[in-house]
Amino acid sequence: MNPRRVSKSIQIGNVTIGGNAPIVVQSMTKTDTRDIMSTTAQIRELANYGCELVRVAVPDAEATQAIKAIKKDISLPIIADIHFDYRLALAALEAGADGLRLNPGNIGKPEKVSTIARAAKERGVPIRIGVNAGSLPKAENPNSSPAQQMVDAALKQVSLLESLDFDLIKVSLKAFDVPTTIEAYKDIAKRIPYPLHIGITEAGTPRTGIIRSTVGISTLLYMGIGDTIRVSLTAHPREEVIAAYEILKSLNLRQHGPILVSCPSCGRAEVDIIRLAEEVAKGLTKINKPIKVAVMGCVVNGPGEAKDADIGIACGKGTAVLFKKGKKIKTIEEKDFVRVLMREVERF
Repeated sequence: MNPRRVSKSIQIGNVTIGGNAPIVVQSMTKTDTRDIMSTTAQIRELANYGCELVRVAVPDAEATQAIKAIKKDISLPIIADIHFDYRLALAALEAGADGLRLNPGNIGKPEKVSTIARAAKERGVPIRIGVNAGSLPKAENPNSSPAQQMVDAALKQVSLLESLDFDLIKVSLKAFDVPTTIEAYKDIAKRIPYPLHIGITEAGTPRTGIIRSTVGISTLLYMGIGDTIRVSLTAHPREEVIAAYEILKSLNLRQHGPILVSCPSCGRAEVDIIRLAEEVAKGLTKINKPIKVAVMGCVVNGPGEAKDADIGIACGKGTAVLFKKGKKIKTIEEKDFVRVLMREVERF
């Protein structure tokens, strides 16, 4: 794995982005921001799953006013997502937004961005330049690649903000196409010192969207690129947070909650290992502390192949061996597999 790219450190609310800070997990509410109760409830749920930054849609003035009320009952910093009307960004700042996300392809004239930047600078509020491949401003070189057009759009906005002595900047360059996204981030990572928010936009439903997002995000993280991540899914946002942490855990970048090691099952298995693993996975969702748990289908796979697990079981016909760090502890009957394993997990 490449060393992580060194970026300027910025502060969004009480969360540090870039520098030596851990890679931050972000999501976005799927509620109508104007529905204060539902939006607050969803943000609280996201916080329980480990979300550290949350973005909210700001379609009109009523939504900006809702930010003020929402912030009274949540702990996460709020990033206001602004499109088209620069006045909504100004109103969101007045309402206490901790960060802004501006799409260069939608905001329009530089004078509008300048007005926002001056107001954000007064409050010390960072701005994310959020470039999307599907909503780019008119390209100066229409024959350039989509990745290059994304980079050019971002650099133009960075230059504008820097000309205003504004450097509380974060940048994202998202596309549905994974190679385009990777190419764009590789390019801009060498050109600017600011933190990068990475993700694959409009990735889809969980079955395919998690795969597409993982391929793109993991590749960039392995290259040392990325300071915040979001797994964009057509699903409840808690699924985005869960998937993001699984990516980070897979690359040993962060530990958050349990890791489940389970064999794929085969003809040697004498128990329904698929059902068993699903039951254990469901039980582990209630646990926030890092622990590695193994569910293995036979003696071929466990405990040997899962000897580094904190706790696990290796199943046989009607019985299983409970083991800790590869050491066999006791034998348990099939009816007690889940109960005994989860009890040991909770004790750990």
